[in-house]
Amino acid sequence: MSGVLAPHARDLADGLAALGLDAAPELPARLLAYGELLLKWNKVYNLTAIRDPREVITHHLLDALAVWPWVKQLHSLVDVGSGAGLPGIALALACPGLSVHSVETVGKKASFQQQAKIELRLDNFQVINRRVEAIPAADVPGGGAEGVISRAFASLADFVSLAGHLAGEGGALYAMKGVLPKAEIAALPAGWRVDAVQALTVPGLGAERHLVIFRPLLLEKA
Repeated sequence: MSGVLAPHARDLADGLAALGLDAAPELPARLLAYGELLLKWNKVYNLTAIRDPREVITHHLLDALAVWPWVKQLHSLVDVGSGAGLPGIALALACPGLSVHSVETVGKKASFQQQAKIELRLDNFQVINRRVEAIPAADVPGGGAEGVISRAFASLADFVSLAGHLAGEGGALYAMKGVLPKAEIAALPAGWRVDAVQALTVPGLGAERHLVIFRPLLLEKA
C-alpha cells in the first residue's frame, strides 16, 4: 500500500493484534484507507488537530478501537459528536454486523463522514447531520439503540441530558474518557447507574484512557 500511513502499517497491525482484532485480514487496509482519507480532507477542512501520520494510527484508529471488546456484541450503536467519524467509522469497519449511526452537527465533518462511507463502502454506517438533542429516538432503528457512545464529547451529566433518550430499552451509554472522571461519575443524574468503569490500554499510546458504561434505571427490565 502507498500513502503517508504506509510506513506505519506494521504499528497498526501489531496494535490490532494486541486488541484481539487480527482475525479480519482486510481490516488493516480499510483502516489505513480511512486514515489516508482523513489526512487528505484535513488539509482543507481542519477535521482534527492531529496531523502526524503515526498519531493517526495511535491517537485515532487504535484509540477508537480500544472499546471494541465492550461493543462488539451490540447490534446498533449511535456515535454522538463524532467529529471526523471516531469511534463510529472505525467500529463500523471492525464490526460489519454493527449498525452505526453517527451524529455530527458540523456540516463539513458530516460531509467528510458521508464521503468516507461512500469510498469505504460502509453499508452499516449512516450519518446524521443534526443536533443530537433534536433527534427523536424514533429516528434510530428499533426506536432506540443498544449503545450510545461518545469520545471526549461532554461531561457524563451532559451526555445523559443530550443523548440519553437515544438509548433503547436495556440500552447503555458508553463514555470514552481520558483520566478517570471521578467527579463526573459522582454527579451522574438520578435515575442512572454505572455498570462498569473499564481502564483501557491503547497500543502505542502512553496515556490514560477509561470507558464508563452506564444505563437508565427506568429502562431496566423487572
